[in-house]
Amino acid sequence: MNQNNSAVISMRETTREFTYDRTTMLNLKIQRPVVQLYFNKSAQNRINQHYFAKANSFYRTAYSELYPQAVKLYRESKESGFPFHAFEAIMQFEITFNERCHLSSYSDSYQYTGGAHGTTLRSSETFSLKTGKKLALSDLFPKDFNYRGFLLGQIITQADEIMEKEQIFFDDYRELIVQNFNPESFYLEPEGLVIYYQQYDIAPYASGIIEFTIPYSVLGSMPEC
Repeated sequence: MNQNNSAVISMRETTREFTYDRTTMLNLKIQRPVVQLYFNKSAQNRINQHYFAKANSFYRTAYSELYPQAVKLYRESKESGFPFHAFEAIMQFEITFNERCHLSSYSDSYQYTGGAHGTTLRSSETFSLKTGKKLALSDLFPKDFNYRGFLLGQIITQADEIMEKEQIFFDDYRELIVQNFNPESFYLEPEGLVIYYQQYDIAPYASGIIEFTIPYSVLGSMPEC
């Protein structure tokens, strides 16, 4: 790995068990990246501040919102004689691209608050390792280019091909792809640009988070320093 155009990444893990009445209410786990840049400490600090703030926000939400909810449900379950299942809050980051002066990642935030299954929300970020700036999707395309229309065309074409083989989307998936397109829901991979949709956006829960990869050969270029 070229240290002049990529970062050295390590993971920092935080775990905590929140209890009440000598019973576990909430299990928390966070794994966040720590970035080291030999060529740009300013960019390094900017990126690390972003990751820290994101993880800290998840921690505070778990403590201030999920933990009180768990205690309330525990009390109600105890009074009614129903079993109580501890809540879970898990945030895990995945580094997807770390080269050519660009760093891209996503994090899946999982919450279980009782019921049949938990929910997962994905968010992502792409940084310039030269400046530490978080890039917008529009930054990856020429100015005034209709990137939204271009990407939606690629996504719908891929979705049509998938549906010919396997019915994994809702019947009105084409409309939902357009309606639920989020320009912040992207990240880079070595093969191309990935656009993703959250659970239930275009498909049932069982289909999970849906990803569409647009190859750099289709985009016409890939990130460069």
